[in-house]
Order: sequence, then C-alpha cells, then structure tokens
Amino acid sequence: MLAEPDLARLREALDAADYRFEAVAALLGERATAALDRNHTVPGQLAVRGSGPLEIMTRLWRLQQPVPLSAARAALPVEALVGGGLLTIDGDDVHATVDVRPYADDTGDWWVVADLTPDMNGRHTPVPHDHVLGLNAASSTLAQLTVREPASRALDLGTGCGVQALHLSRHCDTIVATDINARALAMAALTTRLNGLNVDIRHGSLFQPVATERFNLIATNPPFVVSPGGRHVYRDSGLSGDDVTRRVVVDGAARLADGGVLQSLGNWMHVRGEDWRQRVGTWVTATGCDAWVVQREVQDPAEYVELWLRDSGEIGGDSYTSRYQEWLDWFDENRVEGIGFGWINLRAARAAHPTVRIEDWPHAVQQPLGPAIRGWFDRAETLRLDDTKLLESYLTMADDVVLEQIGRPGAADPEHLVLRRHGELMRAIRTGTADAGFVGACDGTLPVGVVIDALAQVLDVDAGLLRDELVPQARQLVLDGFLEPARHTG
Repeated sequence: MLAEPDLARLREALDAADYRFEAVAALLGERATAALDRNHTVPGQLAVRGSGPLEIMTRLWRLQQPVPLSAARAALPVEALVGGGLLTIDGDDVHATVDVRPYADDTGDWWVVADLTPDMNGRHTPVPHDHVLGLNAASSTLAQLTVREPASRALDLGTGCGVQALHLSRHCDTIVATDINARALAMAALTTRLNGLNVDIRHGSLFQPVATERFNLIATNPPFVVSPGGRHVYRDSGLSGDDVTRRVVVDGAARLADGGVLQSLGNWMHVRGEDWRQRVGTWVTATGCDAWVVQREVQDPAEYVELWLRDSGEIGGDSYTSRYQEWLDWFDENRVEGIGFGWINLRAARAAHPTVRIEDWPHAVQQPLGPAIRGWFDRAETLRLDDTKLLESYLTMADDVVLEQIGRPGAADPEHLVLRRHGELMRAIRTGTADAGFVGACDGTLPVGVVIDALAQVLDVDAGLLRDELVPQARQLVLDGFLEPARHTG
C-alpha cells in the first residue's frame, strides 16, 4: 500500500505525462487499441517506440512490457512504487506487478488499479484464486445500466478494483464498497485514493459488512458463476448453484431505503422441467419491489464450462479434462439444461401491487440504459391507477416511435403494421389499425378516453368495446415507453 505522499507523487507523474484514456488511445492508434481489446500487444509494441513519460507508462502498464530503469525513473517515482508493490526492478529493467490503467466516462478521467491481464498474446496462465479483475465487459455493462441520479448513500457490493465506486462518486454523497477478497479491497483503496475519492471500504461476504444499513442505490457485479465449488473469489461465491444471485436479490432488497434501487448482473440455472421465469420470479416477487429482469443470453452447460475454464487460464492445463468433466457431471446431476445471464433491477416502491416484468431480450439495445431503467420504474409508478383514472389521463407518443407498414409492393393494404422504438431496447410490436391510430393520436392535448371515443367514430366501431380493447394495451404501451404521461396544460 502506498503512503499518501507517494500516492500524490504518482498522481502528479500520471498527470504530467497526460496518461489519460484519450491520450493513450491516440498514441496506440486504432489498430493497436483494438488488438489490446483482444489481449494482444504486438501492434501496440510496434506503435509505441518512444521514451517519453507517456510512452514509458503505456508500455509498462497497457502493454505489460519491461522498460529501461533509467527511463522509468525519469517518468515515475520508481523506488516508491517498488516499495508499494506496484513495480519491480530486474537488472536494468522495470516491470509492472499490477495494472494502472486510464479510464473515462463522459464527464472525465480516472485511473484504475488491478492485477495484470493474465492471458496476453495467447498465453494461458492459471489465474490465482484471489486475482483482482480489472476493467472488463461486465463492469462496463453494469456501469451503463446503473441509474444515475443524485443519491445519499450507495453500495458497491463486491467492488473488486473499485470501478463502480468511481462511477457512483459522480452522483452519490456516501459510498460504501465491500468485498470478501482482501487483495481486491487493497486495489480498490488504491484506485479510489489515486483519484482523490473518499470511499468507505469494508471487508466481508455479501451484505455482512452492512447488515443493518439502508442504501438509496446498490450496484453489484457479484461472483455469480454457477459451479460445483468456489475457486476464484472474483467470480465464484462458493454457494450452491445460482444461490448467490438469489441472495443478492432478496437480501439486497431488504437493505434498500424507500425508493431505493438495486441493480445487479447475474446467472441463473435453466432446470429441466422448470420455467426460468418462474425460478427468477420467485426471487424478485419475494422482495415486494418493482422488478425488471432481462435475460440477455443463454449458454448450454458445455459452452458455459469452456467459457469459464478459458477465463481462469485452465485450457491446456493438467486438470482441464477432469475439471471439465466434474463441472458437466454436476450440471447433469442437478438437471441443468442451460445457464442464463442478464440484468436484475429492483426499486423499493413499497406498493401494494408491485410491477414485475421478467423477459428474454437477446436483441441489440442502445446503451447507456440507465435512463431507460429509471424511466421504466417511473412509468410503472404512474400506472398504479385504475382504468377510470387512466381514461382521464393525458398521454403523448415518445419521440423515437415510428410506424412501419410491411407488405408486398403494389398491394392495396400492408400485411403488417409495426410500431418501433429507435431508443432504449429498440422494441418493435406488431399492431392493428386501432392501436396504431390510438398511438398516433396521443399528443397530450386530449384525455385518453376522449381519444378512444374519437377513434371509435372514425373507425365506426362501438366506443365501449374499443375502450375495453385499448385500455389494457395503453398500459402496456406506456410501460414499454411507446407512450409517455403528458402534463396537461389546457
């Protein structure tokens, strides 16, 4: 652990070299940056040949290459970093022992401290059990899903290297970050201190460090991998099956303040003879929260095992075959036909009848989805009114809605009408003439009931029957964001 004066010297050196996300990307160029995303450094080594401070830091950390000791000393407080365990000296060269990586969002830049990437350039290096994962696709996904609104208290559960805490610092007053891995907490402390942040970092499993506390926002990428036993603390909980995801949902909901939001990534089992929606639905309905669960993909057991054995660097190792067989046997014994991955979003609405939606959505989405998730919860709250009140309300069509008419060229009428949104989940729904006409007529100037009655006259149908048809559809169109509540000013 670096003392504060040495940490300040490191921060000053990083600043002076402009070791920032955009500067490093410009130095590397598109080809080398894309190769690094695939964990290959050769294009980067060809692109970064200079000996200035930015080049030295990029070679040392981004490319994980040794640099000359004399050049390193000109760019960094080497002896202090060696003493703090961030660098090591081998003869005339300096090597990184951890990764210090530039990271950014739309507001500004950070640096993230984590373990070095273990599988650079095709190497399959076994990952230690207490490995601290750095920036990755899952952490980026969670960051883009998280609702970004001012919050008093936030919890980064299973913080790892502290990525989510950085994002939470933009809009939360107090941040608590927890992890069961002591090395992860040390990395998270370096990450947050290096960026000048004050984060309350605590050791412990799941919610044990915050047992009696309440939070306005909980963001978590827990160790959700479904496996026979825990081997790597950053991904394996040691709990049976998908129980860690269930516990995050149920126990996390109990620690939400009124109106608080929990957002988690997770895996769940597809068990033979069971509907996965019912399995996950049992978890979320037990919370009493509004809940929106989105399954993004499903892997068969063999594909799943291969993914995580590759992740841990066990491919080609002596135990690869036995580990593969053990894992598959466990799946077969527990009747697991597939493993789902997705997002779980809860809001403690304290409603008598919470809104619960569990859906499979493997299609493209428009990130970031944080505003969309906030909007979904708000619309669910708005829809807690009876049909009479809904008919008296004012709705307006969302800006990103279009009507597509699909049919053969030259046909008198289209075969299908499709309402499509070009934002958020980019939903598309097949619709009829009445539904499409209703959506098009909602411009916020007339109550829903008046719009339906006028449409009934145009279509020459019974207004009462049309109300019976369109009112439940209006609820779904609002929940899906095709229609939005409008403020009536007339």
